[in-house]
Amino acid sequence: MSASLSLDQARRIALAAQGLHKGRPAGPVTARAVGRTFARLQLVQIDSVNVLVRSHYLPFFSRLGNYDREILHRMSAQRPRRMVEYWAHEASYIRPEHYGDLLQWQKRSWVGASRMDPELRSDLAGRILSVLATSRPMTASELTARIGHVEERQTENWGWNWNAVKRVLEHLFEEGAVSAAARTGQFERKYTLTAKVLPFSSNEATASDPAAALQRLTEAAAMAHGIGSVRCFADYFRTPVKATALAVENLVSEGRLERVNVNGWNREVFRHVEAAMPRRANGRALLSPFDSLVFERRRLLELFGFHYRIEIYTPEPKRRFGYYVLPFLLGDRIVARVDVKADRAGGRLLVRSAFAEPDAPGDTAAELAAELKLMGQWLGLPDVEAGPAGDLAACLTQELGRLQDYPLSGKRE
Repeated sequence: MSASLSLDQARRIALAAQGLHKGRPAGPVTARAVGRTFARLQLVQIDSVNVLVRSHYLPFFSRLGNYDREILHRMSAQRPRRMVEYWAHEASYIRPEHYGDLLQWQKRSWVGASRMDPELRSDLAGRILSVLATSRPMTASELTARIGHVEERQTENWGWNWNAVKRVLEHLFEEGAVSAAARTGQFERKYTLTAKVLPFSSNEATASDPAAALQRLTEAAAMAHGIGSVRCFADYFRTPVKATALAVENLVSEGRLERVNVNGWNREVFRHVEAAMPRRANGRALLSPFDSLVFERRRLLELFGFHYRIEIYTPEPKRRFGYYVLPFLLGDRIVARVDVKADRAGGRLLVRSAFAEPDAPGDTAAELAAELKLMGQWLGLPDVEAGPAGDLAACLTQELGRLQDYPLSGKRE
């Protein structure tokens, strides 16, 4: 018989799995703490939007507070690498042990050169691999300059205005032949042979049974969720839903997952057997629009009653809440959302709008002001200014005015 859980219990399980159920460390954040957080999350999504800070930095701030971003640079660019780039939930930093499994299950051929003339693609791939075998890591533009301009009959609209070299590079990246050695200051990938990044070849990486690979990915997703449906688990690494459902059944039969009933959820739900259920959740965090807690929107709505859409690509007159809107988690509820922007030249963190959720507690503005101040300190933006937009804006402005110093630990008082 399946265990029954209340919605409050399910929320606490989900928050604990993501490391968002408790206050932040009291002392300086160590590289070990960052590594443990990444191991818990399994992946962090990468996005090029830099209106606040690159999105992959934010999940660590949400969970750890004021940490040194150089730690992530070392984890992703120094050997042995503790995080590598590949396709997962979109472009992501992943744990190296997932790389070979994802090579077998990620099919993003549309991103690269699968529809290019096969002879041209093969010729360019050989030339690219030859250059990278004997050179330092290079960007697509540097490789284009080395190889020379390639004339190609354009038959389709390729989107990002990629030239032939860039498209073949992405094809090789998807196949596992090349990887990202690092990123430039302009956030361009610096490519190199995968063998120079990871201690195994792409052939070795894909040597395992595909079903076993998917089962490992599914269990990793389930651990990161704590509790969720087949669709939730499949969405984490973007694996096929039907195949993931079979992996879930295998994990149930092996005693790694258990079926549970959650009040208000009218679908099958599974809990990882190692998932913790704390007695309370007292964390506080501003969440990236690409945070793994908010990946699967239906789960977010069912758990927190929070309807969320990213409005970056919505024309400004049609936006409800703003351009780069961060959900605000307080305890075990998402209680507000704020549109934020870094004014780096002026040393200011700008809050362009602030909206409270219908059942937000009375201390929402005060807690949000403290969290924004902490974020400003982390980003080197000491002045936090709130504009007039949103039903929480006036109270937030008042609380920011009252706020003087705030402890870097980010703990709630």
